[in-house]
Formats: sequence, C-alpha cells, structure tokens
Amino acid sequence: MTSPLETGFKPAPWPRRLRSQEWYAGQSRDTIYHRGWLKNQGYPHDLFDGRPIIGILNTWSDLTPCNGHLRELAEKVKAGVWEAGGFPVEVPVFSASENTFRPTAMMFRNLAAMAVEEAIRGQPVDGVVLMVGCDKTTPSLMMGAASCDLPAIVVSGGPMLNGWFRGERIGSGTHLWKFSEAVKAGEMTQDEFLEAEQAMSRSSGTCNTMGTASTMASMAEALGMALSGNAAIPAVDSRRRTMSQETGRRIVQMVKDDLKPSDIMTKQAFENAIRTNGAIGGSTNAVVHLLAIAGRVGVDVTLDDWDRCGRDVATIVNLMPSGKYLMEEFFYAGGLPAVLRRLGEAGLLHKDALTVSGGAIWDEVKTALNHNDDVILPVEKALTQQGGIAVLRGNLAPAGAVLKPSAASPHLLQHRGRAVVFEDIDDYKAKINDDALDIDETCVMVLKNCGPKGYPGMAEVGNMGLPPKVLKKGITDMVRISDARMSGTAYGTVVLHTSPEAAAGGPLAVVQTGDMIELDVPGRRLHLDISDEELARRLAAWTPPEDPSAALAVTPGAGGGYAWLHQAHVQGADTGADLDFLKGCRGAPVGKDAH
Repeated sequence: MTSPLETGFKPAPWPRRLRSQEWYAGQSRDTIYHRGWLKNQGYPHDLFDGRPIIGILNTWSDLTPCNGHLRELAEKVKAGVWEAGGFPVEVPVFSASENTFRPTAMMFRNLAAMAVEEAIRGQPVDGVVLMVGCDKTTPSLMMGAASCDLPAIVVSGGPMLNGWFRGERIGSGTHLWKFSEAVKAGEMTQDEFLEAEQAMSRSSGTCNTMGTASTMASMAEALGMALSGNAAIPAVDSRRRTMSQETGRRIVQMVKDDLKPSDIMTKQAFENAIRTNGAIGGSTNAVVHLLAIAGRVGVDVTLDDWDRCGRDVATIVNLMPSGKYLMEEFFYAGGLPAVLRRLGEAGLLHKDALTVSGGAIWDEVKTALNHNDDVILPVEKALTQQGGIAVLRGNLAPAGAVLKPSAASPHLLQHRGRAVVFEDIDDYKAKINDDALDIDETCVMVLKNCGPKGYPGMAEVGNMGLPPKVLKKGITDMVRISDARMSGTAYGTVVLHTSPEAAAGGPLAVVQTGDMIELDVPGRRLHLDISDEELARRLAAWTPPEDPSAALAVTPGAGGGYAWLHQAHVQGADTGADLDFLKGCRGAPVGKDAH
C-alpha cells in the first residue's frame, strides 16, 4: 500500500496558511491525534494537506419541521464543496424551532447564536455554510458567524408550496389567525378549521407567507450574505437544490479570497436590507434580528436607521399578510432580485455594496425581470406608499416602539382610545373571552410584561386576538400595544417592542385601564395622556412583577441554567434583545492545543 505521505496529491496553492492546518498539517503527535481520529470515517490522507475545510452548519431537526429537508440540501452543498476542491464536514448546531420551543423560540435565539459561535471558533473550519430556515435559525447562525468573522454564506431551506382550501389560497400562519378569529365570530365551524389545517402546510419548507422566515431569507440576500435569488425558491423546487450546490462551490472561493462577514455586512448593506424590508412588507421581527446581527459585526445600526431608511419605501410585494399572494408566486414573478432592481432604479439601493459573490449587489440584479405586475406591483399601485417599519416614540415608548403600516388598518393609524389593560398573557387569556369585559372597538388593548425579560423571551403574543363580542360585530382590527413581538405572518394595527419594556420599569408598566392613549403613526407618536407629574408618581411607586422570571434576574440560582443567564444579561428590544456580553466581533483565533 502507498504511504499516506506519498499519495501524490498536490493541493492548489493558497495565499495563506489555512486555519484548519493548525489542527491537521504536519507529522507531530498533536497533528496525528486530530487527523488520525477523523480518518476513522474513511477520509484519505491527502484531504488534510491544503484543502479548505468547510463547516456545513445544519439546523435540521425532526422538531424543526420547517428545516426537515435540510439534510438533503446539505448533501448538495457537500457536492459543491467537493467540486471546488474543498473538504466538507457537516456539523449539527442548535435548532430553535418556532412552533415547539417554550416559552418562546426567541428566548433561545441568543443561546443558539452563542453555540454556533463556539462551534465555529473551537473547531478546524476555514469557512462555513449556514443552513437555515425556521425563523430564529437564520439570525442565530448569522449572529454566531458574524462574531467569529470567518468566511460565511447563507443557504435557506426555502418556503413551502401554496396552501389551498376550498378554492382559496391560504397562507401558513396568516390564515391560522384569520380562521381562529372566524371560529370565535361564529363564521366558521371547528370542523372546517380542522379541515383547513390539512391544507395549510402541504410540503417541506418554511411559512409560505412573507412571515419572519421568508423575511429573514430576504434580509440575508439583501445584506449580500446569500447568493442572488436564494430567498424565494420553494423548498421542493429542484432549483433550491441547485442553489445549495452552487453555494457549496462558492464558499471555497470565499475562503481563498478571505471574504468575511465584516467585509459584506457594512452600514450600507444594512441600509439596503432595511429598505428591502419595506418593499417586501417584511416582518417586524426583522428589526430585532438585524439590530442584533449589526451588534455582532460592530456596525452602528439603530431604530432611527429603520425609520430613516424605510419610511419612504413603498410596499410593492403583494404577499400575505399585507397582500394576497404567497411565496410561490413571488418566486415565479422574479423573487427578490426583481425587487432589488426596482429599489436600485429608484435610487434606494447602495449599488456598490459587496456580496458573497465577490461582486457588487447591483451587478447581480440589474437585469432581473418582473414577470407579474400583480405580485411585484408598480410603485403607483403599491400596497402602501410608506411601508417599512414605523418607529414610534413618546412618553409611552421613550426608547421606541414599532408598527408595520402595510399590515395595519388605515383608519386606525391615527387613533385615540381608552386603554383596556392586561397585566400579562395569563391575565389576557383569563379575560378576553368574557362578555362582561368592558371593551369595544374604540378601545386600545394594552398587554404588559411580555418583553425580553417579562415573558421571558419576548414571545409572539402582541397580535392579541380580539374579544368575541367585538368580532361578532364584524370588527376585524383594533389598536393593540405591547412590549411583545408578533408573528411575521400576522396582521393588524399592532404596536410592538415598546421599550423600555414593562418588566424593566418602562412607562408601559404603569398604564391603567381607563387611561387615554393616542397613536399617531404619521407623526410617529405614541402618547399616554397623563401629566408628566402623574407618570413620574406612578413610576416611583412601581415594583417589579413578583414572578419566577423576574427573580431570576437578581437572584443567581433561583432558576439556574440558561434561563438565569438570559434574564441577567438580555438587553432591550430597541437594541436587538441580544445578551450584553455577546456584542461585538470577537474573531476566531486558533487556541492552544492541550493534547
């Protein structure tokens, strides 16, 4: 047999010593320790002398149904890596499933990001492919990769196919909320609801609306962190597998070029993403996620940037929950490249922003075509001329709150009403179906203690269902205010992320039933109609909620584990709800070998 040191393999020259060679190159005891064990998988010796090792970070899990097909896509990524002369290694990473994790997947986004960061930093990889899909998997992997700043590229799992029920196009999530309200209003039977359930999720993939998963896939593409066209290809379309294989090829060249997240995710890239979010009618969840990613890269992005960049962007993508179509039609119409071209032609795109392709974003999209003007609308027929995310401030939200104009009812964007207060989600659930509740459609529903610390984890409960006695009048929307989030698939005149949150002693904590609240979206104002003296008096008398999650923040060991870590270190929604000690890019140095 030929000696493993005499195989004749001559790797292509690289411009620098690869990081993985600190583990595998040479003939020392430590090198043999690392290399020898990995060879028990049947890898030839010549794979360890000069090829870039590419970590395929996979969030596949049986309990993350949106990502259930990622193992198949990972095989296509591997094929692309092999073809380009790399050495692919698949690495399972923390998968925060939106529809299984309690108390909320958002509580575990930062844990997943921390785990991903250390998986990259502590292992012999030269670049990474981020296999993402379900809502929190995209930001968590991008956050972890940004913290390490090794070459990284995103490949999304893609949306599921359209849902259909009795001839009606139905969107996962969006119609869940719609049908649930219809049952409470007596317009739909429970049996019909169960029948519709079978039609909502009929293929692999993420939500087929412009929910958070598709929004974040679009954000990754608009930031330049994914190949052009990645966001909208349906999960089961053969072109999704092709995109995965091309991504595998591309990451090898990125390693050779040392093209890193910090090179791509600049301030201009984030401004491109914010404007894109307005054009597509993207989820409010993109706000906390992009703020967190920017914090990891070390780019100064604030709520003010969201309002400044997104305020005058028309929402031109006619998708649920803002419009009527689904992601399948968006892909057929031209997908995100067609939207980016429209933004560029309107002077709303930083055309020179770098992407993972190694070129400028404008070069990727300048010839993209729109094949359906009813899906990607002309500006004069936009769903709303001022889309994006409205950032509200006032004495009720000194650090800001957000609202999605394209999902709101126009007649409620300027509204003054009497507050009906729910102290927490359990209080809401106990009262909302009671016909004795003193509430009508002119009131403002206020939900407290559902922010990053309060829930804990900032759950998607901000789009509170309306009381049945209001629904039975045919009313479908009311002004709702909370420190929570809402699903990207949800809709309504909903004020979210109110900061500082109630559990941290923000003004929201002292709102009382009967107070008058004024919402003025055009004026970007959210005002509690009491005097400054009365507000100060209430805040001085406020005490933190007496519940286990509040105790965790001040009593080490009261709950222990990650729950304590989260409560002690999570920051407000206005800065991305990341853990304070994870901010900034820490890099991925090669540490000492203990063997």
